[in-house]
Amino acid sequence: MTSSIEPEAISAPGKVFLAGGYLVLDRKYTALVFGLDARIHVCIEPIQTKSGVTLHEIIVRSPQFNEAVWEYGYRLTEGNGGVSVTQLRASHDSSLNRNPFIETTLAYALTYISTHLAQPQPQIHPSSISILASSSYYSNPGTAPTPTSQFLNFDVKLSEAHKTGLGSSAALVTSFTAALLSHYLPRDVFDIEKDASLAVLHNLAQTAHCAAQGKVGSGFDIASAVYGSCLYRRFSPSLLEKHGEPGSIDFSSNLRALVDGEVQWDTEIRKAAIKMPPGLRLLMCDVDCGSETPGMVTKVLAWRKQKPEEADPIWDELQAGNEELAKELTKLAESGNQGAQDGHGRIRELFVKNRKLIRQMSKASGVPIEPREQTLLLDACSKVAGVIGGVVPGAGGYDAVVLLIEDKPDVIADLKELLKDWKVEQDSEDAVKIGNVGMLGVREDMVGVRREDPVKYRDWVHK
Repeated sequence: MTSSIEPEAISAPGKVFLAGGYLVLDRKYTALVFGLDARIHVCIEPIQTKSGVTLHEIIVRSPQFNEAVWEYGYRLTEGNGGVSVTQLRASHDSSLNRNPFIETTLAYALTYISTHLAQPQPQIHPSSISILASSSYYSNPGTAPTPTSQFLNFDVKLSEAHKTGLGSSAALVTSFTAALLSHYLPRDVFDIEKDASLAVLHNLAQTAHCAAQGKVGSGFDIASAVYGSCLYRRFSPSLLEKHGEPGSIDFSSNLRALVDGEVQWDTEIRKAAIKMPPGLRLLMCDVDCGSETPGMVTKVLAWRKQKPEEADPIWDELQAGNEELAKELTKLAESGNQGAQDGHGRIRELFVKNRKLIRQMSKASGVPIEPREQTLLLDACSKVAGVIGGVVPGAGGYDAVVLLIEDKPDVIADLKELLKDWKVEQDSEDAVKIGNVGMLGVREDMVGVRREDPVKYRDWVHK
């Protein structure tokens, strides 16, 4: 056997905005992002080969879904172009089932890894990678293969899975990148328990994620996947304009400079600025009806550009409300006073104020950020004893809503009772039909990316 490298396993959290959904697109403003305990897990192990046999192949599987296997060949390109990744066909007449997030992340991570290995021919051994997702990322019903299984078998193709909007692509890119770096680089070069390595992971995952999306996003979802809950200010989009693409001249050295911080990142990630008070928690309710986020964002930004005198005061007020919400939560957490009803009262007021501003933005832009159906749902939930407030997170629309509640079984029981037969009467102006509303089994997670024990994935990795 040629390799004695041990398997590695890494997980990264999903995310939810408690405040700052549209503000995060502009560097003048910040967003309050919570990590969630719904995680994407990646387990990587070497493919054992017989002596004298050389493979340049990486196999990626998502065993919870049907036909979710991707095989890639890889090679070092000329002109300092980094590592080129090519998806392999199972047979000549089979079609390629492309996954841009996996393929792009692989090319970026292997290129970065190659710059740290012996030159001129860095040895990247073949490996097998398994990806597993917490069930809360999907609203599809699933079955547990064993009574103790942490993961569900969804028995559909990945393209047929219904996402709940918790940030699966960012959690995937982050955990996938971290697993590759942890597996192929020595611990003294990359160790996710060290701050310098987390900065490398953040920069590389941001770069790969934007490339896979085909656009430079705000990056809040990668930041929370790496660092966990935080107050976030985006990086300047121009940072990611000049490094080129895998295979292009000098891509390898450009990427290394970008990732290692020779190119200055101006993002701001403040973990200490946000804490969850004892006795409180986040809870999410999945609304069975989704929104097209990119289209909504485009329309809101167009409105802001056309009518800054209308939009900017709303943005500024929301920013003040977001910062105060983070401050109040952290102050309450540090006081350790679980019964601080006056603290809850101020937080409750901030939720009401912020939602009012979001509805103003909704009306002025003509975009359903907090649509009538979600207003009725949030108002009803907010009347349940122990519910402090809630919002339609992120870009808004008809996705899941997030609530801040007292962490007590009777509060959850009362909410379940309310949601059990929840219906919104249709009106003639709105053709959107809200389906069932159910609770997602998630809560906040202050921790970002972390190392896991590969043993707990054994049943899935070798099935």
